Amino acid sequence: MSIDSRTGALSHHIFRDLPSLLTAGDVLVFNDSAVFPARLIGRKPTGGKVEILLLHRLPDGNWKYISRPGFKSGHKVIISPDFWANIIDSEILKLSSNDEKLITKYGHTPLPPYIPDSAPEKILRRRYQTVYARNKGSAAAPTAGLHFTPRLLSLLKNNGIELEFLTLHVGLGTFKPPTVQQIAEGRLHSEQFLLKKDTARRLSQAKSSGRRIIAVGTTTTRVLETLSSTSGNLSPDSGQTDIFIKSPYRFKFVDGLITNFHLPGSSLLMLVSAFASSDIISRAYQTAIKRNYRFYSFGDAMLII
Repeated sequence: MSIDSRTGALSHHIFRDLPSLLTAGDVLVFNDSAVFPARLIGRKPTGGKVEILLLHRLPDGNWKYISRPGFKSGHKVIISPDFWANIIDSEILKLSSNDEKLITKYGHTPLPPYIPDSAPEKILRRRYQTVYARNKGSAAAPTAGLHFTPRLLSLLKNNGIELEFLTLHVGLGTFKPPTVQQIAEGRLHSEQFLLKKDTARRLSQAKSSGRRIIAVGTTTTRVLETLSSTSGNLSPDSGQTDIFIKSPYRFKFVDGLITNFHLPGSSLLMLVSAFASSDIISRAYQTAIKRNYRFYSFGDAMLII
């Protein structure tokens, strides 16, 4: 679905039509974070089954996590004879080793719960990954990017569309409805990002020359809006962002957005509604439902310009 954010006009396409919907000189900005096999399956010393999802690694080498069942402190989860987790508290654990090879060997792709995981792990790792992913660290895929193929990226470049990349490691907080406290404070969950100096320079130059900056995904949007000044200059940086984009937010850098169809009440839908107005997005979603668009991670997409 293509949406004109000024008039609310809607049109319907196949995603491969994207090059014809953009103009030479437009800049697409992608999140190149790669999903790592963050789901660990182990057992308590007493034999009970445990599932752990690693969210992100902390500076001290420990990990933020969620698990089923939940834990307090002092428990041990045995993943294999040579790999285990010591539970520090309900949110932090210490792995017996942070060797990436062990996590890759014993970890599983952290698919959303509504997607069956009956396929072999090797296939799941390929399916739940963008074709341009290169920096490991996400516990969930930046799903707007799943629509792109190498052929489509090549066609876009041949049509004069500039492709740029930044990194934001996606955590599960992306998909959780914001809490009352988060809404009151205007701050969302934190996610780690990186925008390199050369990329920031090229994007700032493109913006100052009047070229459209189109973010592929809400995660990309978070980074660009976090690092942009009110005058539209982009600063290279790395760190954590907890920016909460919701109405009446005034976008400083992003001129267009490619995104999936999101759940009601999610911070993702709040961001999209701030970009194009609640009325336009509400009508777009009603149309999407009538036309049997698919929602969620492997669903269909919308382009808002």
